[in-house]
Amino acid sequence: MNSEKTKMDRRSFLRSTAAVSAGIAFSPMVFAGAGGKDDDLKVALLGAGAEGQVLMDSMLKIPGIRFTAVCDIWEAYNLKRVSRLLDRYKHPNNAYVDYEEMLAKEKDLDAVVIATPDFWHSPHACACMEAGLHVYCEKEMSNTLEGAKKMVETQKKTGKLLQIGHQRRSNPRYIHCYENIIQNAKMLGRITTVNGQWNRAASADLGWPKTAEIPQETLTKYGYKDMGAFRNWRWYKGLGGGPIVDLGSHQIDIYAWFLNANPTAVMASGGTDYYDKATHEWYDTVLALLEYQTKEGVVRAFYQVLTTNSNQGYYETFMGDQGTLSISEASSRGSVYREPTAPQWDKWVEMGYVNAPKAVEEPEKDAAAGPLDVRETVAPPAYEIPVTMEGMPYHQPHLQNFFDAIRGKAKLTCPGEIGYETAVTVLKINEAVEAQKRLALDPAEFHV
Repeated sequence: MNSEKTKMDRRSFLRSTAAVSAGIAFSPMVFAGAGGKDDDLKVALLGAGAEGQVLMDSMLKIPGIRFTAVCDIWEAYNLKRVSRLLDRYKHPNNAYVDYEEMLAKEKDLDAVVIATPDFWHSPHACACMEAGLHVYCEKEMSNTLEGAKKMVETQKKTGKLLQIGHQRRSNPRYIHCYENIIQNAKMLGRITTVNGQWNRAASADLGWPKTAEIPQETLTKYGYKDMGAFRNWRWYKGLGGGPIVDLGSHQIDIYAWFLNANPTAVMASGGTDYYDKATHEWYDTVLALLEYQTKEGVVRAFYQVLTTNSNQGYYETFMGDQGTLSISEASSRGSVYREPTAPQWDKWVEMGYVNAPKAVEEPEKDAAAGPLDVRETVAPPAYEIPVTMEGMPYHQPHLQNFFDAIRGKAKLTCPGEIGYETAVTVLKINEAVEAQKRLALDPAEFHV
């Protein structure tokens, strides 16, 4: 058999097996709403803000899903806009301000997708599961460990599915890296260090149309002191968890997944160094050090989240004694780098685990400066990851996994128990910033 044909066949196979592991059926990028079928899953969207609309856009590309209800307390803006948009895509729906009214009236729902602020996740998720519905809940599970724990307990009591929105767990690129590069081929060798970051540029607080303000009595009823707190809830203690929770939990979740371990200790430095502390109660900058005890030995990890500078965006880097994996949810980053002393990777290229590196140009030699040390002047070759998202939105595979699990075709890639472990880690990082000392973590803290 032609070797090039063999490579392509294996790569195609790897792509398909990565998809199967995530419970994914790669659907056409078309809106799946026209007409509707009797076996469609009937879904409600609870929280129609920016994140809710991102999830909705992904779900509109998944066949067999029928939106029948939308709920959001911003009736004059979010609720009307999203409800009308769904109508245009032939998903006739009922619109609600109060989630309890929705649960009381919508008796034929199968599932609810929750994209409300963190402090509402636990009450909303628990109420939906107790009403007999499967739940997809955006991360973070809760802004408190008590709230997150109650979600897991309610899931166990009701037997309903609970998927937490750490969508990288269903991303075929991440699945490929974990299963093939780290587990099967062990291309990194013994992992010793992890680095990661999510840097965002400085930005002004979110505003709102003054003609569409939520009545104060409604804001008060649902836990907000004013429209500013409602629009910028991520910055307020008691509502969100700050950037380490809002952004960092996505990547710190990957640390635990790829290392097969939860941290044993954490130290962190952070503060509200840039923004007005009156409206930004949570830290705008956090630098964290985490220690993991794996089967192979200790792994030390660094993570930073900045909201004042966007340099190099967001990524995770896993470093071992034989190689380095650098990956991001963004498709522009996804390569493996071999250590000079490691065995050659021709076998893994042949098997389709990585692509062969592109030729690297030799640096020009300056006779007057003497001989060059190639090890210091030539970047290591990049073996790119061969698996892509096939043009899908980032959240689509994770939502597909959830709906496939409801139909009994897949297992959840991020059930409540896994989401809880990540919630413990990121909330403990906030505690470490406040305590200004190293916190030891008991393994029992990660289990409900």
